[in-house]
Amino acid sequence: MSREVLLLVDALAREKNVSKEIVFGALEMALAAATKKLFPDQEVDIRVSVDRETGAYEAFRRWLVKPDEAGLENPDAEILLMDARDQIADIEVEEYIEEPLPHVDLGRRFAQDTKQVILQRIRDAEREQILNEFLARGDNIINGTIKRMEKGDAIIEAGRVEARLPRDQMIPKENLRIGDRVRAYLLKIDRLARGPQIIVSRTSPEFIRKLFELEVPEIEQGLLEIKAAARDPGVRAKIAVYTADRRIDPIGTCVGMRGSRVTAVKNEICGENVDIVLWSEDPAQFVIGALAPANVQSIVVDEDKHAMDVVVDEDNLALAIGRGGLNVRLATDLTGWQINILTQDEASAKQSGESEKIRELFMNKLDVDEEVADILIEEGFSTLEEVAYVPLQEMLDIEAFDQETVEELRSRARNALLTDAIATEEKVGSVSQDLLSLEGMTRELAASLAEHDVHTRDDLAELAVDELTEMTGVSEREAKDLILRARAHWFANAE
Repeated sequence: MSREVLLLVDALAREKNVSKEIVFGALEMALAAATKKLFPDQEVDIRVSVDRETGAYEAFRRWLVKPDEAGLENPDAEILLMDARDQIADIEVEEYIEEPLPHVDLGRRFAQDTKQVILQRIRDAEREQILNEFLARGDNIINGTIKRMEKGDAIIEAGRVEARLPRDQMIPKENLRIGDRVRAYLLKIDRLARGPQIIVSRTSPEFIRKLFELEVPEIEQGLLEIKAAARDPGVRAKIAVYTADRRIDPIGTCVGMRGSRVTAVKNEICGENVDIVLWSEDPAQFVIGALAPANVQSIVVDEDKHAMDVVVDEDNLALAIGRGGLNVRLATDLTGWQINILTQDEASAKQSGESEKIRELFMNKLDVDEEVADILIEEGFSTLEEVAYVPLQEMLDIEAFDQETVEELRSRARNALLTDAIATEEKVGSVSQDLLSLEGMTRELAASLAEHDVHTRDDLAELAVDELTEMTGVSEREAKDLILRARAHWFANAE
């Protein structure tokens, strides 16, 4: 028996091209599973050890040592520390007590069951080995042939590996068939999947970046960089390119001679149009480029809300927005800034409304008349913090104010801020800690929510996006992110 075991292990290791240790491990699992059947009504833990030199095996029943205060969830395979120390004085928690089991007749079906377990373990090991070899190559692009279709997903064969292209990761209206050559981007590895563990995508923005890397040698050489990419798969995409080398035209380099490089990328993604724009460290300049081909008249940047109001003339309005809002949506995704497209009239109306709010703030909080409030607005002041804490000389430089007026305004602003801070803390006191600890939550935002009877994370989770924006004035994107984070524990509990 022992010699036969060693011969079997050696033959399987050579036939399946896996290490002997994997075969020994599979054999031990099979022996343990068979031995466990001798305890039909118990959830026992069995360990089997096969001698690598002789082929002889030993079987043990074992109990995991648990802390005394924890109690036992499975008495068949667990033991309390105080009872374990009656047997082994120096044993510790999470160690095992083992009891040797005698060799018994495992039955006529044992050989067949053992063979199946070993073969399955070897198949798993082979698949893991092939996957690791693929990952070691560092390939981000799968290039292969569609082998079969499974429930709308395409299974791509690329050498020794298989990859799954899910239906929702295919370019819309793309008609892929068995036998087609196809490229796709490595999206993730699902090691728990029963089928192909490599999941790929043809809709990911990263796919278009990798395609340009293949077509543009300057990217691989480090002379050119794709800073960002955004897509509406099958319709349109935008990429932002940058180079520190002034001798290189980044857009022309990506387009190629007579458009050869960008055309090659477009052909791979079903004719999807690609806009190539210059990346800039200046966010406003980057947004102007991202909205091309529309011409921008002016931009107002709101750092706090990470948003920009972009003013265009009537002739460029449709171009800037794009069909169905596509152009502005892609520009938003590309730059990471919330972009609001406005005409000159809309911008003027919005500016007038904001000025009115600031005017009311100054008149109410500083107890000044409309004339003083307008002077502050004209000089660029928009918050109480600015009035209270900007360098004194900046306010003294305002011709309409003397030193006494300036000192009085600063004093009133600081008192108003202190009063507001005290009121905020009183409101925050009614807010639960789980809401205050939510990522992105500030004390000011929590106080604003408390005014609308939102005191817990669940209260926030039940809000709609438009309700939250109306209550607090946060952007739609911020509201959506906050609500999703507030709801996260619901899904965690469900799982």
